[in-house]
Amino acid sequence: MAEIPYKELAVHLREAGEKGFSPVYLLHGEEVLYKTALDALAGALVPRGKKSLQYEPVTDDNVYTALELINTFSLMPGAKVVALPDSRIFYAKQDAGTFLQKARDAFDEKNIPKAARFFLSLLGLLGLTLEDVSEPETREDRLKGDADLLRDGAWLDPIIDHCRDKQLSPAAPKDQSQDLQKAVEKGFPENHCLIIATDMVDRRRGLYKAIAAAGTVVDCSTPRGARKADKEAQDAILRDREKTLLADSGKRLEPAAHAAMVQRIGFDLRTFASSLEKLIQFVGDRDRITAADVDAVLKRTRQDPIYELTGAIADRNLDQALFFIDSLLTAGLVPLQILAAAVNQIRRLLVMRAFLESPHGKAWKKGLPYHAFQSAVIPALKAYDAELGETLADWEKQLAPEKEGKAGRQAAAPSSDLTILKNQKSPYPVYLLLQRAERFTTPELFDALELLSDADRRLKSTGQNPRIILETALIRIIRGNASA
Repeated sequence: MAEIPYKELAVHLREAGEKGFSPVYLLHGEEVLYKTALDALAGALVPRGKKSLQYEPVTDDNVYTALELINTFSLMPGAKVVALPDSRIFYAKQDAGTFLQKARDAFDEKNIPKAARFFLSLLGLLGLTLEDVSEPETREDRLKGDADLLRDGAWLDPIIDHCRDKQLSPAAPKDQSQDLQKAVEKGFPENHCLIIATDMVDRRRGLYKAIAAAGTVVDCSTPRGARKADKEAQDAILRDREKTLLADSGKRLEPAAHAAMVQRIGFDLRTFASSLEKLIQFVGDRDRITAADVDAVLKRTRQDPIYELTGAIADRNLDQALFFIDSLLTAGLVPLQILAAAVNQIRRLLVMRAFLESPHGKAWKKGLPYHAFQSAVIPALKAYDAELGETLADWEKQLAPEKEGKAGRQAAAPSSDLTILKNQKSPYPVYLLLQRAERFTTPELFDALELLSDADRRLKSTGQNPRIILETALIRIIRGNASA
């Protein structure tokens, strides 16, 4: 029927709403785009409120389950939609090198779970287990991939550790494509629709040709080159995502702000979208997002792995925390520096917990939007800081009675470690840290400090592997059994 680029999907959905939808759709390419296309297509096919009854995603990629569902008549009137949302139907042994590169790309993007999916797919295609590639000396021969990617294969270690920790294992994919091709050629019951979403296709395969003949193929791939044409295409895709995300918010992103985002993030659709959502929340009632807002909210995360590590700790994201420990150690950072950053983050979270548990902390509510934080919580934070300053001044006076008068009271101002609103012009980081402090209890944070203190002692006085000491500490803190 048709092969269309992603940018034409909206037009296709409008026309299909009048003329009728295809019985089968193939969405392929960039993960963010094909998932967005899948949501849009399912939303167009199934009326709002009926998705749980008429839309059935097959998340384990079992083609035979999907075919049984699509060929079963529904008791409900209207369309019946079955989806394979992350299909590996086009994967083949000759694609092994591609999966290795995709795993490395995901690793470089600091997305360990995604890297693990590609790596397990690679092992499944080659009929290998995790144990087969556990020894670095044998990986190059067994994986048979790009020698440059495997020559320094240390980047695979955190991926393998993640698979073991999550008890993931490779499964050899069955060749279900011929049965799916026959089913597509035979056709499905009227008003039934099958959607296949995948990152990779092979246009030479009979299955692809059958889907293109009987249904609609939506190309969600994106250019990755550095040529002018590629850059222009990338920018067009970013602007399309920008337009979609801003549509419901009533906000406008100034040209200088768009340029600042691209400069900091590059062509990374997932990060671009999540960053824009932060900016929408940050500006509150204002209708414009400026370059100054971008500077206030966004960070050059690839250049600040310490910041990313402490953020992962505060988010209780173990995969990311272990990834950044590995990155920092590989980059040559001293283990005690990494430990100091973790201690500092836990202390900051403790300060936030002290505020939340004080009478002033009643101003904070879970899920509070940023504009409400500015109007309701910042005054409470100022009052808390002022009250704390007075308490510290009284303590100082009692401990050193000879310090009297103005000079003595100035010396007793609250320490920088305990003051929350250090920079009142940019309180957004405080807003984020309060959200993160909700994820911990005060006893958990005190236990975490004790655990980090013990790690400090072991780093300084034992010959144990620093990586193991740091990872063990963070695993226990993030999982919530620091005192175990």
